[in-house]
Amino acid sequence: MKKLLSLLMACAMVLALAACGNTSEPQESPAGSPAGENTGSPAPAESPEAEPVELIVFAAASMTETLTEISDLYAQVAPHVTLTFNFDSSGKLVDQIEAGADCDIFISAAQKQMNEIDGSLGTDVNPAGYDFVLQGTRLDLLENKVALAVPEGNPAGIESFEDLFTDKLNLLAIGNSDVPVGQYTLEIFESFGTSEEELASQGKLTYGGNVKEVTTQVKEAAVDAGIIYQTDAFSDGLTVVATATSDMCGQVIYPAAVLNTTSNEDEARAFLEYLQGDEAMGVFESVGFSPAG
Repeated sequence: MKKLLSLLMACAMVLALAACGNTSEPQESPAGSPAGENTGSPAPAESPEAEPVELIVFAAASMTETLTEISDLYAQVAPHVTLTFNFDSSGKLVDQIEAGADCDIFISAAQKQMNEIDGSLGTDVNPAGYDFVLQGTRLDLLENKVALAVPEGNPAGIESFEDLFTDKLNLLAIGNSDVPVGQYTLEIFESFGTSEEELASQGKLTYGGNVKEVTTQVKEAAVDAGIIYQTDAFSDGLTVVATATSDMCGQVIYPAAVLNTTSNEDEARAFLEYLQGDEAMGVFESVGFSPAG
């Protein structure tokens, strides 16, 4: 009898537990589907990340600081794009482009060097007939100024371009004649009725292969003065005592273009567009560049 009673109690407990389990069955949703089941359209798949791209930018040495800063900003705009810069004198960069170096974008410190690789131009400015500019992409990006800079304290007391042709000057640093800053310098000499040869014959000239080399000579006080860009003077904390007018050397315009040898045309065009925008122009203007106009 006791065994039968125990068996009946066990059966009752099993039935009670089964009843409790039935209370957690899923409820029907208004549409007739069990609650918790996704009845809407499938979630859209995430956009695939853009393929990594390296843009190789050949740029005038005077843009070293600004483009380096801009590259950090652009990494936030286009994180899939890696910018690789080659900074040197515009003439040397053109030589490398003509020799077949990989380059997506070229930014020159003067029109002359860009003209020499623009196939749309005549032999008067492109004598070799080189054709590297992707037509429709060339633009005038920036304007700079040619400046007369002196070392800290200005030991020689140089105050103007006119002083370069007096006994105040013992040694002046200038760019080679095949680089834009050197070419602007020769025009300045001509505007004052003198020449490179005359100053060189007096032992008063020393040279730099690009504007950074000239700037270094001034910064190290190896010379009494140097003719550089105002942007380089600003970046290196040099004192500018005079700025050349357009009558002395013309406008200092920096043209830019995508090259027709690029494999990354869309990204190159996008970067050039970014350089013309407010964020990049703010960096350029902070050191003395201005939009070309």
